[in-house]
Amino acid sequence: MEMQARAARFLTALAQAVSARSLYAREHPAVERAVRAAHGELVGLQSQEPHPVLTFLGGEVLLGSRPLRTLRTWEWGPKLAEVGVQRFECHGPVTRPDLDAFVEVLFQRLSSPEVGPVEPDPASAIRFGAVGIRSAVEDTTDADIDWIRYSLAEEIAAMRWLDGEARAGGRLHLVEVETIVRSLAVAMHADWEMMIPLVELKGFDQYTTTHSLNIAVLAMALGEFLEIESTDVRRLGVAGLLHDIGKTRVSKELLVKPGTLEPRELAEIRRHPVEGARMLIARQANLDLAATVAYEHHIRHDGGGYPKRRFTRACHPASDLVHLCDVYDALRTHRPYRKAWSQDRTLAYLEQGLGTEFEPVLGKAFLEMMRRWGPKLRRVTAREDAVGPGEPDRTVEQG
Repeated sequence: MEMQARAARFLTALAQAVSARSLYAREHPAVERAVRAAHGELVGLQSQEPHPVLTFLGGEVLLGSRPLRTLRTWEWGPKLAEVGVQRFECHGPVTRPDLDAFVEVLFQRLSSPEVGPVEPDPASAIRFGAVGIRSAVEDTTDADIDWIRYSLAEEIAAMRWLDGEARAGGRLHLVEVETIVRSLAVAMHADWEMMIPLVELKGFDQYTTTHSLNIAVLAMALGEFLEIESTDVRRLGVAGLLHDIGKTRVSKELLVKPGTLEPRELAEIRRHPVEGARMLIARQANLDLAATVAYEHHIRHDGGGYPKRRFTRACHPASDLVHLCDVYDALRTHRPYRKAWSQDRTLAYLEQGLGTEFEPVLGKAFLEMMRRWGPKLRRVTAREDAVGPGEPDRTVEQG
């Protein structure tokens, strides 16, 4: 917590330095005092974290992947992001001249954005810019979606750890869940604009962990397309990430069993929405929406699907939204018993099911998003040796 407090003090002092520069010349004593104070706070932060990374995303400020709660409504975050400073990193000890030059860059960008970007000394220990992930284009036979290699192995490993913890003792670590969702949100805003990174591990089937990451990304993407508030978009991400948590109550042997399931096996698989909702409710945290989505995400718009209910009623809109994302990702994934469907075929299936399987208003929005944001879709890979084998998601084809 002390490191978060230091980071908050540094950012507050940095904003004060930029404000002073907007009032006085660069050499004015008031500016020098403000820069000196900000540098002192940064030195203190670097004494605990030599290479701090600060990200300004959707009204939130992140230190690493954790939010600075004391700066939840910090007005400078959106300002910095708007002028291309979505991330601030220190690649070594920052000197006073380094910080002075950075303050000048911020002043120039904020006061005269039309003159174009002003860059600091390349030798500076400070690095800043738009959020991005290192990538390298890779050849692919899938003509529907670009294939780009991203380093998302940490998010995949973290999700597998969460699944393992839930399977071993029913433990659900909410801080890690929120961290994964924020990290995915950062990845979605790479290279100056929003994109939709969908994880696929080459050589493996569709695994529960991979699928959950994709549903979180798709749910947040649709939330942004619908212009929902950023905090609610993140809640959708959490609900999407946890929608299949009930599968940790299903035996691994059954989840990985090839071929057609017997009726009793299918019945066990179909218990995962109820089990997931129970797990999330028992967590006694702010997971009401996630619990609702976990329970309802296999219920059709016309009342079909599962679990069966005594009285038909409309599902929560978040459940309808996740249901769309769930089916889309499942159909677009290679399976041992069929190839992945093409983008056009998948969207045609969703369109055909509007009003019956899928809620029509959200369904039309999802289709419009996919057709308008098609170029934003990215296939994301992680090294196969970074993630062990998992369980195939078999709830669409067999249930």
